[in-house]
Amino acid sequence: MDIKTPDWVKHAVFYQIFPDRFAIGKRTPQESRRRIIENGNWEDWDAIPTQQGYKGGDLWGVIEKLDYIESLGINAIYFTPIFQSACNHRYHTHDYYQVDPILGGNKAFRVFLDAAHSRNIKVVLDGVFNHCSRGFFGFNDILENGPHSPWLNWFKIEGWPLAPYTGDFPANYGSWVGNRALPVFNHDNPEVREYIMEIAEYWLEFGIDGWRLDVPFEIRTPGFWQEFRQRVKALNPEAYIVGEVWGDSRKWLDGTQFDGVMNYLFTGPTIAFTAGDRVILEQVKDRDYQPYPALSAAQYALQIQHLLQLYPREIQLTQLNLLASHDTARLITIASADIQSVELATLLLMTFPGAPSIYYGDEVGLEGAIDPDSRRGFPVESAWNHELLDTHRQLIAIRYKYPCLRTGDYKVLHTEGEVYIFSRTLEKEELIIAVNSGTRSAEATLDTTNFYNQPNQLIYGEAEIKHHNTDNSQQIILNIPARTGCILVNTADFS
Repeated sequence: MDIKTPDWVKHAVFYQIFPDRFAIGKRTPQESRRRIIENGNWEDWDAIPTQQGYKGGDLWGVIEKLDYIESLGINAIYFTPIFQSACNHRYHTHDYYQVDPILGGNKAFRVFLDAAHSRNIKVVLDGVFNHCSRGFFGFNDILENGPHSPWLNWFKIEGWPLAPYTGDFPANYGSWVGNRALPVFNHDNPEVREYIMEIAEYWLEFGIDGWRLDVPFEIRTPGFWQEFRQRVKALNPEAYIVGEVWGDSRKWLDGTQFDGVMNYLFTGPTIAFTAGDRVILEQVKDRDYQPYPALSAAQYALQIQHLLQLYPREIQLTQLNLLASHDTARLITIASADIQSVELATLLLMTFPGAPSIYYGDEVGLEGAIDPDSRRGFPVESAWNHELLDTHRQLIAIRYKYPCLRTGDYKVLHTEGEVYIFSRTLEKEELIIAVNSGTRSAEATLDTTNFYNQPNQLIYGEAEIKHHNTDNSQQIILNIPARTGCILVNTADFS
């Protein structure tokens, strides 16, 4: 079948924001906006996060940081849930039609969305449609009225009485992974199905640019995601639908459901190659991806080539590629605080097919172990790693400058030891990307006879370049310093 995915995603660089932890808006007396809780019982912004504490971040704060986000080179934002809830991460949805008042409500989101779009920044929201919360109106009605509630068939009630707050008795209703705070919808009920479809349509009409779908594999009702796609695309053919699926996602990437998934099949091997034995196993071993054991360049190449063959090309170009998220430890912490691991992995991220996604704060060296620690407050500027920030800005700018990094072909050229070299090509535009994850400098010889232009200039990183030409062949000899990467291009036809 002819698969169609949103063109803008192929040229996007995403920034993932956890709203409670990014920024608290500053209100001046001249402004009419009001925080619903002016002096809340907020956790200290710089304190280690707790499971239940709020730090008070809001959408007004994100608006005030749009200059920073734009300066980074970001043109798409993915928010973790913003709808009314009773938890700091808001995966316990109370009301799908109301942005959480703590975040500023629907008014703040309207102002934010217009401000983002005025800067050509797309906005994708988190759709938590598998489960809701005990405070969701339908489930709350069941708690109040028992078997007399008209909402019984919206959930998976197994017996009476329900025990939503104590583990001393059976819960008697279906919940996500046994968490009583998260009652699961009965998606076989046509009313539930229609309710969720209308939520998706409502916010698309409001102006959002797509949905990230939380645990979509848990919804097994036949045809559910096919209908979701049809109704979303009917309103906006360029809306992005991306699922949270950590493994092989061919089942959902057949062109009838999602445009892409959070590409943890890229994340795992990329960390294993760039961080290697620096990976702290306690930070990764209970997650559904594999950043260990350490990989050689040849082993990394095998996994990357397998990944690139797994899905149709149109899907590959709209995968959401990432190094960390709110569900993982931050890469700098996983890699034993090794900055070079982050820089090497970011180089591979920004030169891989698909849309790169940066987890807020990773670009300035924010640390964080597995959640809730990975959800720390965005640091003040004095605490930033400016070298790492400059690396992100430079690589994002290079990605935008060269279309081959977005929609070009990807070909592995050389793997030896810890040296991994590949090309990205699009018509006459040709780039060579080289990474040496080893602890010693390394030399690599590349046959570039078939290149249209001989790559002759470094546009990123440091390496010694020598050319060796004969009557029958052309070669480049690279000497790459330890724990560094570089990008080469022939600048003759590009300014």
